[in-house]
Amino acid sequence: MFNGIIKYTGKINNINKNKDYYIIEIFSKIKFSKKEIGSSISCSGACLTLNELKKNSAKFYLSKETLRRTNFKNYKKGDTVNLEKSIKYGERISGHFVQGHIDTVCPVKKIYYVGKSFFIDFKLLKNYKKYIVEKGSVSINGVSLTISKILSDGFQIVAIPQTLKLTNLIYLKKNDVVNVEFDVIAKYINSSFR
Repeated sequence: MFNGIIKYTGKINNINKNKDYYIIEIFSKIKFSKKEIGSSISCSGACLTLNELKKNSAKFYLSKETLRRTNFKNYKKGDTVNLEKSIKYGERISGHFVQGHIDTVCPVKKIYYVGKSFFIDFKLLKNYKKYIVEKGSVSINGVSLTISKILSDGFQIVAIPQTLKLTNLIYLKKNDVVNVEFDVIAKYINSSFR
C-alpha cells in the first residue's frame, strides 16, 4: 500500500526483455537496504517486488500480466520512473490509498499551463468512467492526484509545480500513455451495486 506522494524518481539503466517477462534495472538516489529485498515498491504506480540491489540501482521483475496492464512495455533505457516505498503503519497519509494495482492505461490528449499549474487531459475508455468523480482521487504513474474535471471522453488533472519537480509528469507529452489506478473506494462502491 502506498500514498502516491512521490519524493524520488529513477532512470531505467537496463531492460532485459524476454517473451513472458522483463527485468528492469533502475538507478536512483532512493536508499534501499538488503533487508528490503522482496519488498513492494511503487514504480510509476505499479507495485513491483524489489529483486536485487547493486549500489544505487535496483532490479525488478515484470510479469506478462504487469506488461499487459501497464505502460512498461513502452519504456526504454533512460526513461524516468516515479518511485515510492510502501507506507508504514502510523505514517501520515498525505495523498490517498494507492495499491499499486494498475487498472488501465490512458493516453494524454492535451497539456497546457495556466500560470504555473500544469493541466493534463486524459482520454479514458467509456467502461472506466464509472470510477471517476470530480474532486475524487486518481493515481497517475503512481502520483496521487485530484480529478479537476470530467470530460466527455476522459478527465483532467492539474499538477502544481512541486508535483512536477518531484515526478515524471513533467516529461509528459501529447499521446504519451500513463498508468492509471482508480480510487479503491470508488471501485468497491461500484462493485457493490452490480
